[in-house]
Amino acid sequence: MKRYRVWADDALKNFTDNTDAQASFALHTLLKNNGVRVNGARVTSDCPLKAGDEVCYYMTPAQEQKPAFSTVYEDENIIVVDKESGVNSEAVFAELARRGEAYFLHRLDRNTEGLMVFAKNKAAEEELLLCFRERRAEKKYLALVFGKMRTRGAVLRAFLTKDAARARVRVSEKPVGEEIVTEYRVLEERGETSLLEVTLHTGRTHQIRAHLAFVGNPVVGDEKYGDARKNRAAHATRQRLIAKELTLLCGGKLAYLNGKKFVSPKNL
Repeated sequence: MKRYRVWADDALKNFTDNTDAQASFALHTLLKNNGVRVNGARVTSDCPLKAGDEVCYYMTPAQEQKPAFSTVYEDENIIVVDKESGVNSEAVFAELARRGEAYFLHRLDRNTEGLMVFAKNKAAEEELLLCFRERRAEKKYLALVFGKMRTRGAVLRAFLTKDAARARVRVSEKPVGEEIVTEYRVLEERGETSLLEVTLHTGRTHQIRAHLAFVGNPVVGDEKYGDARKNRAAHATRQRLIAKELTLLCGGKLAYLNGKKFVSPKNL
């Protein structure tokens, strides 16, 4: 059994998604089988939570052992993890924070898998935040998209605006919102799909998914910006996007990591 205290008003599902990845994976089953209790009372559906409430999850050993992430690298200052698809970045951070001091620096979308870095002390946090702010954290992704790209490689430029009410973004050629710069290189053409290496030169919300969809090549399995008909035809129930490489160009306390490249073993 896992027990948590709610720190702010929330909903059960959202709290679970951001607090415990294993409980999030199993939440539908747990609710169906009376495996969730709020303040000692069994609940069978999503419900509001108040700050101070106690939430308990009664999981099987198999449910508790389902991996949410693996550690790629760790030292006294940072930890680099390889997140699984279907896991909120906040849940990864919550697990690391339960183990010891940890600082949240950046996030991946729930259904994007791959590399994330967290700081383990304040000085490391400050240096890594500076790396991200000055674009000295180089990130490369693997993306499987529908269709063939117009060229074997290009640097795409557009503008992105957020639609908070719909939890999505809009991409346009009109200079409104934030500029986005997305570079791609075709690695392989696979019939009706193409495997791309994507480099982010700006790091905006949903940038890769929205930008590739905008140019007519949505990520396979993307339920928000993708092609629902093609996803069904391809039996694509999982978003095909991996944060594959992370290279840190650091100074200060993390100068020993300058130029170090971390690589996820995952592939598409």
